[in-house]
Amino acid sequence: DKTLHNMRPDLVLAGRTLFGAHPPKGQQLEDHYFGSIRARVLSYMMEVEDELVKLGIPVKTRHNEVAPNQFEIAPIFEEVSVAADHNQVTMEVLRKVAIKHSLALLLHEKPFSGINGSGKHNNFSMCDDFGNNLLEPGHTPFDNLQFLVILLATIRAVKTRGHLLRASVASAGNDHRLGANEAPPAIMSVFIGEQLMEVIDRIENETAIGKSKSTTLDLGLDQLPIIRKDATDRNRTSPFAFTGNKFEFRAVGSSASIAWPNCVLNTIVAESLDVLCDRIEAKMRTGDDFKKAVLSVARETITEVRPVIFNGDNYSKEWEKEAEKRGLINDRDTPSALKHWVAKETVDLFSKYKVFKETELKSRYHIHLESYIKTVNIEAMLSKEMAQTIIFPAAVHYIHTLSKTAKDLSQVAGLDDEAKKFGHELLNELVALSAGLNKEMKNLDKAVKKAMEESDFQKEAEEYRHKVIPVMNKLRETGDRIEQLVDDSLWSLPKYREMLFLM
Repeated sequence: DKTLHNMRPDLVLAGRTLFGAHPPKGQQLEDHYFGSIRARVLSYMMEVEDELVKLGIPVKTRHNEVAPNQFEIAPIFEEVSVAADHNQVTMEVLRKVAIKHSLALLLHEKPFSGINGSGKHNNFSMCDDFGNNLLEPGHTPFDNLQFLVILLATIRAVKTRGHLLRASVASAGNDHRLGANEAPPAIMSVFIGEQLMEVIDRIENETAIGKSKSTTLDLGLDQLPIIRKDATDRNRTSPFAFTGNKFEFRAVGSSASIAWPNCVLNTIVAESLDVLCDRIEAKMRTGDDFKKAVLSVARETITEVRPVIFNGDNYSKEWEKEAEKRGLINDRDTPSALKHWVAKETVDLFSKYKVFKETELKSRYHIHLESYIKTVNIEAMLSKEMAQTIIFPAAVHYIHTLSKTAKDLSQVAGLDDEAKKFGHELLNELVALSAGLNKEMKNLDKAVKKAMEESDFQKEAEEYRHKVIPVMNKLRETGDRIEQLVDDSLWSLPKYREMLFLM
């Protein structure tokens, strides 16, 4: 609700809540996803759809997402240059129409702590000049040489340049979301499903390939129709999943432009296609026919890319350890990820395919770093201001009330010692928390000041990540505990239960 939004300085200035105790009810009942859309939200979404259709943007679906007051809108696939423009326009239409309905649109990747954040699913495939999808496996993917080459080139791109794919979605907002048991981890891996896994296993081992079994779901009731079992995307934890006739890159942030990730994705896939093409042509020059050359290169490539293929749980700690053994890069934060843009191998790649010059890559690197630094700086300064001017005064006011109550009770005749100590435990905790809040505010000031003294952008960003953000988290933890203890009438900030469930 726009009124509640405007009462939160953090939502207005930072796009996310910097403080906020978790409510008793969040998303644990799992009753919001695909549920009935509330009338007010439905009215808003229908007007958005009308406006988008007028602008030629082909929207297709709307539904409730996992978190309370979280919703999804999806368009029909388009060519990437058009899709990128349409995506930008869609975000602007969503924002403007929300204002008309007295709603606030939150495009931040993690506006509320403790519940799912938001992102974009970037669907990637390639077509020829006649519109034929080159990632369409057909009924016999093992015989579809064109499909196998495109598939393996894409997987190889993630294997060899996954760190660039990760860097393409790096931002201060997305750092809160990636790897948080709701979104893909920062480790880039590929899910291809059981059917394709069997195909590449047999190709690598040079074993005979028969037709894939037509698997169905037996529901045990003759009255119900036979349902074909989906052989593709059953793993929602994968950052890069094959979904039937396309790949779905799930790590793009909700506020981000899709142009940059797709630019990177197209470039790294082009490089792998170039490499595989050279290998196939080299085999053919030695006397192999086309099919034999393709299958030979496919076997070599499967061995090369196998470490990046993972069909298991990407959220698990075991995968983190396994990924390290496989040599996969795990850039946990934006400063770590962005460094790859100015590495020599990255400059050589983008220069070779005439996508970006070294100066253009460096300028983007500096812009992304500067954006990260400024974002975290704003959040840090705002956290301190809210703690100082809203949370601390509320705590002091309630401490005064409790102190007066305790004093009055001590003077009442006839009360036993236990009754006279009523409220002392709460009072002591609040006093300790208030002192802790004051201490963390001072620590935050020092951390920000030290970060700002760095003249090198990379070092300054790392200082914010490793020194400033941890202090902000401690300040929030203390502030959130105070929220749980202070008299509700003294708390001027709308609470999570109000923002998430009042609509």
